[in-house]
Amino acid sequence: MICGERKVSNSKKIRVVELFAGVGGFRAGLEAASSRFNTIWANQWEPGQIGQWAFKCYVANFQKSSSKTICSNEDIATVIDQVPEHDLLVGGFPCQDYSVASTGARGIEGKKGVLWWSINSIIRLRHPKFVLLENVDRLLRSPADQRGRDFGIILRCLQDEGYVVEWRVINAADYGEAQRRRRTFIFAAREHSRSHNRLNRLDLEKNASRWLKKTGFFAPIFPVVRKAECLHRVADIKDYDGLLDMTERFKCGFCNAGIMVNGAVYTQELTPERVEPKPLSSIVEHGVVDDHFFIPDARLKKWEYMKGPKRIPRVEKKTGHEYIFSEGGIPFPDPLDRPARTMLTSEGGTNRSTHIISDPATGRLRILTPVECERINGFPDNWTDTGMPERQRYFIMGNALVVPLITKMGKRLLEV
Repeated sequence: MICGERKVSNSKKIRVVELFAGVGGFRAGLEAASSRFNTIWANQWEPGQIGQWAFKCYVANFQKSSSKTICSNEDIATVIDQVPEHDLLVGGFPCQDYSVASTGARGIEGKKGVLWWSINSIIRLRHPKFVLLENVDRLLRSPADQRGRDFGIILRCLQDEGYVVEWRVINAADYGEAQRRRRTFIFAAREHSRSHNRLNRLDLEKNASRWLKKTGFFAPIFPVVRKAECLHRVADIKDYDGLLDMTERFKCGFCNAGIMVNGAVYTQELTPERVEPKPLSSIVEHGVVDDHFFIPDARLKKWEYMKGPKRIPRVEKKTGHEYIFSEGGIPFPDPLDRPARTMLTSEGGTNRSTHIISDPATGRLRILTPVECERINGFPDNWTDTGMPERQRYFIMGNALVVPLITKMGKRLLEV
């Protein structure tokens, strides 16, 4: 399917391919940074979903774009050969198999973790100059029984194709946004790029920490305090005899930031130089809110129980072992003077993780509206109001990027 009408020359444009595009968080952020970013091909496909709502939302929001974009709505593994030559590959690849919310997560071997191999195939086929990817912070520690293996495999794949890599775990609220959302961002630069050349010239033993804290890709836009934990050098990933050997033996305690150059991996725990985050009150709608968003009095006790602390005796079915299931309480309602908690795909439903606020106009308790969820992620109002069911609007925002972070990265990309 073709989005857009008028053809624009690629001269002086940065050709972008967006994978696992969702409703276009990467594209929206990059285009807010500069008109030089020209998305030429995008893929979004949700297996098992008849409505394909995210794809339809993507097309609806970008079909009037001045660029000509091929929008693919097929399993990415089946259309790899259709991906055109490009300069920048971006994508928030599915994270369910890495997430702590997924019981029994199998990491890179899981049903959605294997989608990394589609990304890797595209990189091997087209060798874009830059790669910018997003995943949950759990990625650095996956799987539970061999910590760091999955991320190590990703690093090895990029190393084998001639890339240097920098990563950082970023909490959006630490840098002024209205949501406490921690995500791992991976930036890779190929041979002969400015970033690649600069890193290759560094004496990493002396300057890796300075790069991570001051001069690297992330540091100028997501500053950290000068004092940091000790820099760790991970065993050279080229010492492993290919991916199978890494799968069997690699294990590493990756910190929240690091770099890889020519197989040598350095990692360091950094502390953000925090910017005051936007509170929930900054995104709340102040007009008349439809009554179906409000909690009926008859259901208040159920919500109080879900949000409250618990200690529940349970028995393990297989072994008969008795134990106490416990969980702490969640503020009820959510304070309006603080940023939102991490928004999940279950937002809007009757569950423990759903945000509940006191409506400023009426004082009654209610869930967030779809527009408020869009604002939490930095999307324009009604971005997802494209014909999808309301439940899907919540689901999609629970999966989405915090767009202003991508805008910062886009501006930084223009510098490097």
